[in-house]
Amino acid sequence: MSSLEALALLRTQSLTTVVHERLEQRIATGELAPGDPLREAAIANELGISRGPVREAFRMLEERGLVIFEKNCGVRVRQLDLNQALEIYQVRIALEGMIGELVTQQLTPQASSHLASVLDGMTAAVRQQDVTAYINLNFEFHDLLARYTANATLYDTYRRLVVQLKLFRSYSLRHNSETIGLSLQEHRAIFDAIATGNPGLASERLRQHCIDSLERLHVAVGS
Repeated sequence: MSSLEALALLRTQSLTTVVHERLEQRIATGELAPGDPLREAAIANELGISRGPVREAFRMLEERGLVIFEKNCGVRVRQLDLNQALEIYQVRIALEGMIGELVTQQLTPQASSHLASVLDGMTAAVRQQDVTAYINLNFEFHDLLARYTANATLYDTYRRLVVQLKLFRSYSLRHNSETIGLSLQEHRAIFDAIATGNPGLASERLRQHCIDSLERLHVAVGS
């Protein structure tokens, strides 16, 4: 491969990553809703790039379980049904237990300070009854726990599961000032177990938090 060919490949891969991350963010925030079509030409025109990187980004999103390719219909944001969401939760419960154990063993002072800062933000959000801010900080707290395990494979797996669960918006539990207050107590207990260096307790509290979230989902859908 010539240097020019290598440069062109690198540029294409970089553009593909940019497109993938931008589309994944839109899906995660709900800007692109389940069932919405993704138009290759329109996205390429919007970003001012060729269609090749967009097409490859679609494939990456498909691998993450966020979009589906439909015959004669193109690409659409995936719609997650209740059974699929429950299956993902079952995997996540086991994963959260592993995260609790590993993050406690790997925790650095800098990581502990970062988590404490996010927890302070969650506390302020509850005090101000800012549900949106609390939900965003909640996601950030759990993402940091997975990242600070120092296990790249685990972190990537966790992110795939969480992003897919964000597709499940029609049945997602709607938070209010009462439920986020209860959630904050659970997160404080998780952080205390981690900060005091108790991997077994951290693992159990994270697992139980995820189990409780699943129970709240059952209640929300009337199961």
